[in-house]
Amino acid sequence: MQFGASVVGGKTAALMDWSVNNSYKSLKDMEPKSVMDVALIPIMEPIDGAPGTSDKANHSTKPRKKTMTSVYLKFFETTSDGKNRKCKFCGQSYSISTATGNLGRHLSNRHPGYDKSDDSVSTPVSQPIVVKKPQTQIKGSHVDFDHLNWLLIKWLILASLPPSTFDEKWLSNSFKFLNPTVQIWSSERFQAVLGEVFKSMREDIRCMLANVTSKVSITLDFWTSYQQIFYMSISCQWIDELWSFQKLLLDVSRVPSPYGSSEIYHTLIKVLKLYNLESRVLSCTHDNSTNAIHAFHTLKEDIDSQKANPFCYVPCAAHALNSVIDDGLRSTKSVIAKIREFALEINSSSEMTEEFNQFTTNYQEGNWKFPLDVSARWSGTYQMLDIVHKAGKTMETIIRKHEETLGRLLLTSTEKNVINLIHAYLEPFYKTTNDICTNKLPTVGLVLFFMDHISETITACRESRHSPDWLKNAAIDMATKVRSYNDQVSNIFTYMTAILDPRIKIELIPESLNLDNYLEEARSHFVRNYSTTHFPSMTASYGSTHELEDGGSVSFAEEIARKRRRASMGTATDELTQYLSEPTAPIPIDVLEWWKVNSTRYPRLSVMARDFLAVQATSIAPEDLFCSKGDEVERAKQSIPYSSIRYALCIRSWTTCGMKLKYKSTEIDYERLMELAGAGESVAGSSEKKHKFSKLLMYRF
Repeated sequence: MQFGASVVGGKTAALMDWSVNNSYKSLKDMEPKSVMDVALIPIMEPIDGAPGTSDKANHSTKPRKKTMTSVYLKFFETTSDGKNRKCKFCGQSYSISTATGNLGRHLSNRHPGYDKSDDSVSTPVSQPIVVKKPQTQIKGSHVDFDHLNWLLIKWLILASLPPSTFDEKWLSNSFKFLNPTVQIWSSERFQAVLGEVFKSMREDIRCMLANVTSKVSITLDFWTSYQQIFYMSISCQWIDELWSFQKLLLDVSRVPSPYGSSEIYHTLIKVLKLYNLESRVLSCTHDNSTNAIHAFHTLKEDIDSQKANPFCYVPCAAHALNSVIDDGLRSTKSVIAKIREFALEINSSSEMTEEFNQFTTNYQEGNWKFPLDVSARWSGTYQMLDIVHKAGKTMETIIRKHEETLGRLLLTSTEKNVINLIHAYLEPFYKTTNDICTNKLPTVGLVLFFMDHISETITACRESRHSPDWLKNAAIDMATKVRSYNDQVSNIFTYMTAILDPRIKIELIPESLNLDNYLEEARSHFVRNYSTTHFPSMTASYGSTHELEDGGSVSFAEEIARKRRRASMGTATDELTQYLSEPTAPIPIDVLEWWKVNSTRYPRLSVMARDFLAVQATSIAPEDLFCSKGDEVERAKQSIPYSSIRYALCIRSWTTCGMKLKYKSTEIDYERLMELAGAGESVAGSSEKKHKFSKLLMYRF
């Protein structure tokens, strides 16, 4: 099967080097050329007669055993040490003392039709073997192993694995078990190809961001890998002209030692300049660390000095809330550890799982999903509390039934009381985190609304006469952290962001933010930055006659009507006044859909809303912090080596966002590749399909 050059836009575009037998070349040395045909061993139907016997054996007068031995040994060669025999087809080794019957079974199972092949058998190291069936001529299947390697690249990306994965011999041997002629790229070549893919896709992202018409928001995440390397991921968010929320991972950067605010600042500036975003960033949300705050303080000074646009840094609400919850759980962690161990035992035993379901049904203690969530993150911890609170009888019954192995996990009455108290106290926290995690767009206004409710819950606990001292002490520590978060977000910037959420406005904004001077400052910012810049024609004189699109003149009545409409919208502040005077929208509504529908009513204010609603309340996805999904995310980030982490995480994020994998100017159509791969041998027998197959990787200009 030959892949010819494809013609795109009147030019002949040669395909990439798909040759199987070529030795590895660096990407710099690769020259586009046609794909070479490679024959794949077809699966043959078993021949008539006894498995492994030849025609010669059937006519022989010698003893059967001796004939079988000579026939089987023909397809094996003795190793140099004289201790083993190696199959000439696949290289499988057997001890020299192995019975010939086992050798015959190997040939029959692994190489059907072996006794119909040519007498001279050689190992398929340099040339693939073609086995022909004498009765019916079968066209050899054709496969391009570089297509297989591109599928493996997709697997590496989705699984967040480094190219060194293919240095494992057992993995490559597994492919050779299916087809001895398979040639998997070296880890160095995988690494080089991923590097080219990263460069190509990053250039596409630069072009995409150049066309974004609104301000953008930046979020940062920090972590340390198993190699003790300190990383910072930089993501960019904005709302497009169709009112769809967009998010892209810009880069994963190593922050150099000593990992302070100066190093964070210079690393961030380098990425922003690469994407030409330094003058278009409206806000940056960080992880609440001291070094990050100092870095953003320097960045704010730089942006303010340029007077390009206002800038603010926002603390991560998810990190703040997680820290608050940890304080609430501190005095109960030893008890929760017992419950988690019980859940682990249940998950590991099908017998106990069945007993758990049976007893919860008998005791009417609810239906439970297995395996139980035993993550140390907040979602798993709350389920540990749930087990005692909702299925306490079941837990005690199973522990007593298996007392020899589980007896140490039996809870005392005091411990049960503690769990029930903390479960009731932290229930609003669980509902809050669940709503934030499942909300399509957790805006700053909505998150501040939730955090205000958390603050009220903590205050009520501290002031209640029924709260035990240990719980009141926990509430005091929790209140300190909530107060610290509120102090950081209490500014005019977050005020403007919050009131532009039609569900919040001024009515549901936290009291600490609801200051009269903030409203006046918001009006001033709106008039200064959004009243005339975007809509100069709306403030122009209307004394002249206006022409209609079809060439006719505006009627006198229409001119009067337009004048009255302009009177009600004479100044930009009237849009803000009108918006705030209307009732808040219901909490369940889609905020972006609301603005999409109402943007014609508030043409100036909607532009401001597009900018500010993209500001993020959390520096990472809340579910990555609160839910067990975060365990997988953290494992991937911390375990990938430095040589691969940038390519692995960035390319995976970009493809998840819908971007096509791209190698230089070539777009990789994986859907079509999988479709044709599933077509099997029929691809090789159809010239039309060959032509389609050759267009999988055509150059795009």
